[in-house]
Amino acid sequence: MPHGELVIVKGVVYLHKPIISRLDIEKIIKGCSKNNPRAQEELYLLYKDTLFSLSLKYCKNEDEAEDNLHNAFIEIFTNIGNYKNAGSFEGWMKRITINKAIDSYRKSIQLVPVKDNLPDDTDVTEEEMDHLPADYILALVQQLPDQYRTVFSLYELDDYSHKEIAQMLQISESTSKSNLHRAKAMLKEKITNRHPSPNYTVSHGK
Repeated sequence: MPHGELVIVKGVVYLHKPIISRLDIEKIIKGCSKNNPRAQEELYLLYKDTLFSLSLKYCKNEDEAEDNLHNAFIEIFTNIGNYKNAGSFEGWMKRITINKAIDSYRKSIQLVPVKDNLPDDTDVTEEEMDHLPADYILALVQQLPDQYRTVFSLYELDDYSHKEIAQMLQISESTSKSNLHRAKAMLKEKITNRHPSPNYTVSHGK
């Protein structure tokens, strides 16, 4: 089933999804906490696109993103009874999804980044970004080494601080900052030197 069209606005990858009331969500959550298959199916259909697009930012490719989505929903269904309506339910599911991806790459994420000479200017201009398809940007992020991709996505795409990232990845804040700098340098190099017709393949799910 298609996951819909990926859209990136100011660095955020998202998909349109149906509007549903809080009462309906609470009803679905209650059903899932009782292992009701119908409620579980409703929850999956409602949020699979959102959590799949989130997984794409942290995984190397669609196959790994699909695996991450599957593992995330297993944990969501297993622990949904522990959700106490404290904060956003969608945010709770997103944290589980991100943590699943982090667990998959934890060994490589904790590697100390290579020390080399990096340019001070790693920012990509709006003019450069305006001409890039969302799928192309996502493909570049997926090509980053695990530790760089994870920190870049957490900091630039999901608004985590370096302090929060350091705690999540069990690394120092300086390592988080270094990984982000390296990720941005690699992305800038790929974007500024890209071929007019880049060879990349990112579809919209399965």
